[in-house]
Amino acid sequence: MTSPGGRGASAPAGTRTRELSESILIGASPERVYAAISDVRRVADWSPECVGVLLLAGRGGPHATFLGFNRNGSRRWFTHCRVTEANAPHEFAYRVSIAGLPLAVWGFRLTEAEGTGRIQVTQYWHDLRQGARGKAADLLGRVFAGTTPAERVRVNRAGMAATLHRLRSALETAPERPVP
Repeated sequence: MTSPGGRGASAPAGTRTRELSESILIGASPERVYAAISDVRRVADWSPECVGVLLLAGRGGPHATFLGFNRNGSRRWFTHCRVTEANAPHEFAYRVSIAGLPLAVWGFRLTEAEGTGRIQVTQYWHDLRQGARGKAADLLGRVFAGTTPAERVRVNRAGMAATLHRLRSALETAPERPVP
């Protein structure tokens, strides 16, 4: 696992980490990896925090919307998500909000790892909580998820590592089937 380019490295005192990324190499075709990450119904298969998804519109293409049901210990909450990037087999991303307040963009980038026959999968997170609406979203994060902004960075970094390992495990242990 790597954190490319130092993204998400400890922020100087008084500043807030607004971006994280983690990467892993996966021995599967880019089409197969993309099919897995863009099927939003499977987010809960990879994520340690998401426990379920309700697809509202679309299937994972541009502008598809879904609810993500999340858990952190005994705390439970849901978020509204909208696909913002669906560029097969290179990038998939969605914007997350709660109670109409923007929280983050979550996404995946896929690149060929030259000479390895593997795909580098980078998961990224961009914090959208800013200004007065950001403060309200921070408060909701404390109430529902039980995390402060600084704790959210730690939780997300650990969650990204777990997500990527689960994704790799699923894709490398199951036989490759044609992508529909």
